[in-house]
Amino acid sequence: MLGLVGILVPAVPGAWVVVAAILVWASEETTAVAWTVFGVAAGAVALSQVLKYTVPSGRMVGAGVHRSSIIVGSVLGMLGFFVVPVIGLILGFVVGVYAAERRRLKDRRAASLSTRSAVRAVGLSILIELCGALIAASTWVLGVLFTP
Repeated sequence: MLGLVGILVPAVPGAWVVVAAILVWASEETTAVAWTVFGVAAGAVALSQVLKYTVPSGRMVGAGVHRSSIIVGSVLGMLGFFVVPVIGLILGFVVGVYAAERRRLKDRRAASLSTRSAVRAVGLSILIELCGALIAASTWVLGVLFTP
């Protein structure tokens, strides 16, 4: 449960906590089913980790969001996380992307559209990671049911 919550709250490396928990379970069970479950779960999470960076990044660039704006948003998001825990990450990212895009484009409307695209892409990234962790957790539930 902590792993799934960790995906939505950026203080815990969510999906990897799920995999670690399944690894502990598989090492205690020591059956072929348990290790197969661990392999499937680890594969699902690893694939989601690759996809969570590649798919949204391509969408942001395709929507015209400049890479430097994404970097500025990420840096301000990290700073914001420490200034205003949890919510500061989101606020810092949005403000950073908007400010960088506004400076680059010199147009408030275009900067807003770019920022909206960036926020959607980040939401997609979270959704991809959540799906990978849910597949891993579901695989574990099936493994528990079918382990003798």
